[in-house]
Amino acid sequence: MLPLEGVKVIEVGQALAGPLAGAIMADMGADVIKVEKPDGGDDARLWGPPWGPDGVTSLYFHSQNRNKRSITLDLKKAEDVEALHKLCETADILIQNLRPGVVEEIGIDGPTMLKRHPRLVYCNISAFGQVGPLKMRPGFDPLLQAYGGMMSMTGRPDEAPNFCGASVNDKGTGMFCTIGVLGALRRRDITGQGCVVDTSLFETAVHWVEGAVNAYVATGNVTKRHGTGANVIVPYQVFQASDLPFVIAAGNDRLFARCAKVMGHPEWGQDPAYATGPKRVANKVALVSAMQAIIGAGKRDEWIERLEAQGVPCAAVNDIGELARSEQFAEVDMMQALPESGVKVVGLPISFGGERPLSQRPAPSLGQHNAELLGR
Repeated sequence: MLPLEGVKVIEVGQALAGPLAGAIMADMGADVIKVEKPDGGDDARLWGPPWGPDGVTSLYFHSQNRNKRSITLDLKKAEDVEALHKLCETADILIQNLRPGVVEEIGIDGPTMLKRHPRLVYCNISAFGQVGPLKMRPGFDPLLQAYGGMMSMTGRPDEAPNFCGASVNDKGTGMFCTIGVLGALRRRDITGQGCVVDTSLFETAVHWVEGAVNAYVATGNVTKRHGTGANVIVPYQVFQASDLPFVIAAGNDRLFARCAKVMGHPEWGQDPAYATGPKRVANKVALVSAMQAIIGAGKRDEWIERLEAQGVPCAAVNDIGELARSEQFAEVDMMQALPESGVKVVGLPISFGGERPLSQRPAPSLGQHNAELLGR
């Protein structure tokens, strides 16, 4: 039995944050009903190529919407809003990430829904949150990487700020939505009362840079870009061997002493300029320059072997192909075949009793379950 079997989730939204939360709960056994607009459905259906097994819907959509059932409702119509209410009579959770202000306009905002369905756990996913001067702004992940400070910290000091390659704010918000609604569901099981859960891409973005925010509030110092390195731990960055790059992460004085031994300079571990973390940060340029000169004379795999033999944390800088071909990737076995098509996608990064939940149904076609759920 999967942990969320018997839980019914209504997902009203599109793109990534809301559907990801729905996908997580669907993989854990929840019955997730995806509500889509009749004209085209979720915009992510067209986020290709690559395309899924039907040749017309993106592989991205198939990955994020597996295990769900799809219905179409025009929520500008009173009869379709009433159909949503009918579904909510037996639902446990409703997730929505519609454009700010829409749910209030059509009368399906949290307070209104809880008045009619007091046991419902209702989650708002927004771009900038429910309050403040930007609350009505829509938003996408790159905008929040920019506004939320992450871009200012990503990249080299002498280059323009960079995006993180993954949609970290969208995905993080989907995860925080899941955490929030499951916490509220646990409380409802005790009190019998649902509640409104709020999360946003902005709050997720702030969470990712909390260390830098805390440091600024405490000291007034703004964290700068450090390339592949860290600003408070040295050495903790990419180094370029003669053939390929790799990362060394010597996170404390003991690990640095071991690293220094591998570099052929065991005296660095007792050198007043390098022996402690704060001293290494203060003398980062000199230390990193000296290490790079040594590392550049050898091959990546040889350095990794020597460092690992001394217990120094290190790793190759893999591209996606190298990741997907790695032995660790194969052993962890995160790829799963979608039902019916056999198309492989990355599965849930959680196991229960040593078993990773597998998809029980493929991503639905638009409105596939209208007859089953709406009688249409």
